[in-house]
Amino acid sequence: MTEYRRILLEGAPALTERHGDELVARDGRVVGIEDAVHLPPCEPTKIIAVHLNYDSRTQEFMTKLPPAPTYFSKPVTALNSHRGAVVRPDRCKWLNYEGEIVIVIGRTCRNVSPEEAGDYIAGYTVGNDYGLHDFRDTDAGSMLRVKGSDTLAPIGPGLVTDWDFRDKRIQTRVNGEVKQDSTTGEMEWDMHYLVADIARTITLVPGDILFSGTPANSRTVYPGDVVEVEVEGLGTLSNTIVQGPTPIREDVGAQPSESEEVVSTAKGGDWEFRGIRTPSKDLYPSTIEEK
Repeated sequence: MTEYRRILLEGAPALTERHGDELVARDGRVVGIEDAVHLPPCEPTKIIAVHLNYDSRTQEFMTKLPPAPTYFSKPVTALNSHRGAVVRPDRCKWLNYEGEIVIVIGRTCRNVSPEEAGDYIAGYTVGNDYGLHDFRDTDAGSMLRVKGSDTLAPIGPGLVTDWDFRDKRIQTRVNGEVKQDSTTGEMEWDMHYLVADIARTITLVPGDILFSGTPANSRTVYPGDVVEVEVEGLGTLSNTIVQGPTPIREDVGAQPSESEEVVSTAKGGDWEFRGIRTPSKDLYPSTIEEK
């Protein structure tokens, strides 16, 4: 396996290769990992994410997987990096983490089989598919503001090639405390299947990324929290939650809300699948105290 990282080196983006605790640029310049200012490891034209994929997440929602994956997209302006600040806008409070593995496309890909899809993957990185559930009442269908607001798609720290995704551990920690802990053995659809599925109708080009789903226990985080997602063989993505200085405007558009749908989803409820089973009100009270 080889790990590449994009960093800001003396004011300009640079592709580096990791050698132990050092990053070596192609012109020979060397910087220590701890001293590096990281950039996203690729420059996508598309960010695509699958909804449910892990068995534990499906059980948490008290539902069943659909017969085939369903997806949403995040705008490229949501892209963020290792150690980047994740901004929770003022007047919002229901920001949730979702630790994930991210597929990075390496060759133009269209109409390939799952068996062929691996040949079109450049490598893998770690991602956190943050969700701003304050807008779920209005954007649950598109997930546009819920999942696509600025800074809500951090990936990194690097791109790892020739990584075998089978039976690898994924763990999310908040301030050092383990919150999500699973393996890719829980996934219903593997990385090759997801790429082939999307590429049936959408051309994927080098740098495009696919978030591959999250295990159970996505929960709310708050300004000051440090969220780490570690994937076996891919490293650890770390981000700090910060409070946005500018409040959501009140003179236009739907406003942040704290409905039963918002709170239930943020706390791991099954609002989206209410037709199958209704969560207990004792498990999901209508409000919680701000941390």
